[in-house]
Amino acid sequence: MAPRPNLLLLLTDQQRADALGCAGGWVRTPNLDRLAAEGVRFRNCVTNSPVCIPARLSLATGLYPHNTSVWDNQGHTLAPETPTWMKAVREAGYRTSLFGKTHLHPHSGDLRDREPLMHAYGLDDVDEIGGPRASARVLSHMTARWQELGLWDSYRDDIGDRFATKPHVARPSPLPVEEYADVYVGQRAQQYLMAYDRSEPWCCWVSFGGPHEPWDTPEPHASSYDPVDMPAPAPLPDWTREEGRPRGYLHQRLASAPDLDPGDISAMRANYAGNVTLIDEQIGGILETIEARGELDNTVIVFTSDHGELNGDFGLIYKSVFLDGAVRVPLIVRTPDTARVGGSTTDCPAEWIDVGATLADAAGVDLEPTQFARSLLPTVSDPSRVHRREAFSEHQGEVMLLDERWKGAVNKDGQLYLLFDRAADPLEQDNLAGTGRAHAVETDVRLRILEHLVRTQVHRK
Repeated sequence: MAPRPNLLLLLTDQQRADALGCAGGWVRTPNLDRLAAEGVRFRNCVTNSPVCIPARLSLATGLYPHNTSVWDNQGHTLAPETPTWMKAVREAGYRTSLFGKTHLHPHSGDLRDREPLMHAYGLDDVDEIGGPRASARVLSHMTARWQELGLWDSYRDDIGDRFATKPHVARPSPLPVEEYADVYVGQRAQQYLMAYDRSEPWCCWVSFGGPHEPWDTPEPHASSYDPVDMPAPAPLPDWTREEGRPRGYLHQRLASAPDLDPGDISAMRANYAGNVTLIDEQIGGILETIEARGELDNTVIVFTSDHGELNGDFGLIYKSVFLDGAVRVPLIVRTPDTARVGGSTTDCPAEWIDVGATLADAAGVDLEPTQFARSLLPTVSDPSRVHRREAFSEHQGEVMLLDERWKGAVNKDGQLYLLFDRAADPLEQDNLAGTGRAHAVETDVRLRILEHLVRTQVHRK
């Protein structure tokens, strides 16, 4: 009997779906491209919430924000008794580990004191860090190292200065590249895997804090992309200013759009691309470590991100809306079988919560009774098989549906206020909602969203 596969979850924070070499060509990611060439890339994966904590709680639990009642990043802690995919994998006989950011609880105090909480979530070996902003105030093994090296004060001063001027400033981190957070996470994962000598198969979750803003990629990666080569953002369309049509949270964000100077967007995008490439290099090191152990042919690898980054689309930065740059995320699944037959792509929708069910499935565990995620492995085995007909995302009481043709969203009053023909309008410049030009589609999309909410009000039995 073949040994059970090891499991590797590679997670980034705030990475757009098009920020992959194999997806758009504007970012160099040779190691992720390798995974795509040996796996299945899901081109229509959406996050279940374009905000960190709601999305990450959904990933851990397989539940939607309307199930968890978590809609923002304000002080929410996942209850330790909550069923998670990590617990299920551990109970199946795996040694579980986490290096990097979970954001299953608020980033405050000393994260080392919360290792018992991480154990309760289903993680055996833990080296947790805060996100890029939080690392200016939160203690961890990483920031304690910065303290010892005399680097933490300069990092804190730099973060403070950035947000005292304008939050979207793009300039290199004061940290040397070898001490940058994403390098720390990658190196700790490599060290752990190289030294792993237990009899249990391992499940390693490597969770990078980048390319989340602030745009502080260290040198030499900060200068590795020329701003003039960056793709232009999606422009701000006229429909966003039209009166008499249903409105939603996107319009609130547009009303407080940042004051962007000429060159800001291209500078942000270039710095962002440098961070993606830096992370890709660390992923390459992890893959080399697994290969050196002779285990790559017996490892299931999943790569994804919790949400995207607008980087100037519609004149906005950050995330929190249902525009493509914020809500659609990369997703690659590589298995020993796909590596043997070669990679492929699929356009069928997927949701980021499906990652937990996929890893559990690879470990021989069925999570179906307690959550709404679905394993991706049947479609990975046969990419012509439809995984989902539609995928959903939620934020601020609003719900979005995406299928292969349409994207629509209802506001808190249940009105459809966004509707895009994704095939004809990939930049989302023509919002059909409320125009009368696609009345039948509006009715259908709104009905499917309401059916989804009804269908997922209670756990499956």
